[in-house]
Amino acid sequence: MHTLQQQWFGNVRADVLAGIVVGLALIPEALAFAFIVGVDPRVALYASFTIAVITAFVGGRPGLISAATGAMALVLVSLMADHGLQYVLAATVLTGIIQLILGGFGVANLMRFIPNSVMLGFVNALGIMIFMTQLPYLVGSGVMTYVFAIVTLILVYAVPRFFTAIPAPLIAIVVMTAIALFSGVKLQSIGDLGTMPNSLPTFFLPDIPLNLETLKIILPYSLALAIVGLLESLLTSQVLDDMTDTSSNKNREARGQGIANFITGFFGGMAGCALIGQSVINIKSGGRGRLSTLTAGVFLMFLIIVLGDVVVKIPMPVLAGVMVMVAMTTFNWGSFKFLKSAPRSESVVMLITVAIILYTHNLAIGVVVGVILSALFFVAKISRVTVTNEAGVYKIKGPLFFASTTKFIQSFDQVTGKEVIIDFEDSQLWDESAVGAILKVKQKLESKGSCVIIQNLNASSEQLYGKLL
Repeated sequence: MHTLQQQWFGNVRADVLAGIVVGLALIPEALAFAFIVGVDPRVALYASFTIAVITAFVGGRPGLISAATGAMALVLVSLMADHGLQYVLAATVLTGIIQLILGGFGVANLMRFIPNSVMLGFVNALGIMIFMTQLPYLVGSGVMTYVFAIVTLILVYAVPRFFTAIPAPLIAIVVMTAIALFSGVKLQSIGDLGTMPNSLPTFFLPDIPLNLETLKIILPYSLALAIVGLLESLLTSQVLDDMTDTSSNKNREARGQGIANFITGFFGGMAGCALIGQSVINIKSGGRGRLSTLTAGVFLMFLIIVLGDVVVKIPMPVLAGVMVMVAMTTFNWGSFKFLKSAPRSESVVMLITVAIILYTHNLAIGVVVGVILSALFFVAKISRVTVTNEAGVYKIKGPLFFASTTKFIQSFDQVTGKEVIIDFEDSQLWDESAVGAILKVKQKLESKGSCVIIQNLNASSEQLYGKLL
């Protein structure tokens, strides 16, 4: 009970103020994602509201901000184009069911297989992507656009040196918006991105035929959405764990994401997941508890329904300036030192992870490729088995498994003698391929008239050898 109370009410003032900042930052992002998918802005705004509110209660990481995201939007583009909004909503519901099942089976345990080099690649790619998504609001829009963005950045970094009671991004947004309105400067605003809804989302069932054909259409998209959503959410959760030096329940987070998407589909929202940019804004603004996430969702709807006429006037260069700060904070600047000091294989993995994410705009592909590359480099590294002849005893050094058996077998091609002793004191048998390689060497030597003696197998190797002999 104490922990739950701490998560909700242990940081009230800072959580509320941070949530207000995030609520403001969610609007242009949601509108942009709606444009990507080709849906009405309400679909993304409703998703951001419902997902944020629901994950505040059922998510596993306090302070994590979940809403409509670009990664999920990209998956939905072709489904929307080919079949329409009702199938997008149905796919969102199915996505939630899949994520809930995966969370129940402990999918978060797979996080331990993601190496540090891939995590660095993931974070750096996101930092670059956040920066690049702000360029359309800045480049080619006139001198005053750059002035407002730069002054916003200065305020965001300078204000905390003198005043910390209110988050610097909130101060910057209010001050710069007021200056823009009173000066009459012509700048692109939130209102230029799309129209705001004027009502809360309502419950309804997606209007689709409930048959096998529909399942065939939405299942591939839902599987992709579930994987991309969980990957981004769990990695973002890990990033926040590192930033705040706290731990979180990743399997609960996976289940929470599933519950949120399942419900969102019935309220007219598209699938979503954790947003690293807004999550970092929340943490940097002082948000730590579940109240910050709830505030972000509730304030988002308050802004667009009650204060919609004011919100549409917020200049995009101001919000872009805040997001540039987020991009600079998200990017791990220690990566340059990592590239110099880390083994070459890990540096390559990090760079390739970044390159693939930036090229495909798909976090899942980049991370999966990075993990596979890391695994291949690891296998190559540990498969270096050596065979040395010490007074007629052939000593094996290094693990013997499928990747090292070829060299092991070749080492005995020229061996002859009445008695051949193979010593495994410094080795370990890991799989059936290792046993098969020993039997192959033994058979080959015995065909030459040699007596083969296998010695010093440890307990687990002896058990494996005896089972497959």
